[in-house]
Amino acid sequence: MIRRDALLLGFSAAFAISLPALAQSRTLTPEEQQLVGEIDAHNSAIRTMVGRFLQIDTSGGRTEGTFFLERPDKVAFRYNPPSREEIVSIGRGFYVLNRRDETYYAYPQDSIPLRQFLGDKVQLLSAKVVDIVMSDGFMSVTIIDETVAGTVQVSLVFDTDTKELAQWSLVEPSGAELTFSLYDVEKDVQIPRAFFSIPATFKPLEQ
Repeated sequence: MIRRDALLLGFSAAFAISLPALAQSRTLTPEEQQLVGEIDAHNSAIRTMVGRFLQIDTSGGRTEGTFFLERPDKVAFRYNPPSREEIVSIGRGFYVLNRRDETYYAYPQDSIPLRQFLGDKVQLLSAKVVDIVMSDGFMSVTIIDETVAGTVQVSLVFDTDTKELAQWSLVEPSGAELTFSLYDVEKDVQIPRAFFSIPATFKPLEQ
């Protein structure tokens, strides 16, 4: 796992590109189109995923937790203690929860940078793909996404053998970057419905 994470993080850093440099979509080669199409089909067939994640922010801070994904449009990230934060998409919006204070911030569903991967069918070929890089058995697909918060760069890294998602990086409009590496992933498992809900006792906060 250490070697895999090292490869992924090195891969991510080596091919990080600024937003202005990726302003235009580029034409994919036939080989790239075929591989992205295979990635779309393979991941569309995976209806649920559960695993652990390692998040690294711009300053190098590391946070770990557990994630749960269910198609379409549901995902939850639970951060390990001492954090009490959780990020949840329930299909009609996504929320940042504080379980200590029992509060949440709400955001529209189309603000989710990963929505091309979370849909009923993964459709990376229909997204604005601006770069593809192959290295060390991984393929990075970089997408420019226009959200209500501004332009977001999303780089999805897939294992070229298994076609499965191994990592993604988000570059926010502010320039801040978050990188998530996935491990100990289980597929097509039952996930309690309560994992994709907002407790009725939680109070909304103004942004």
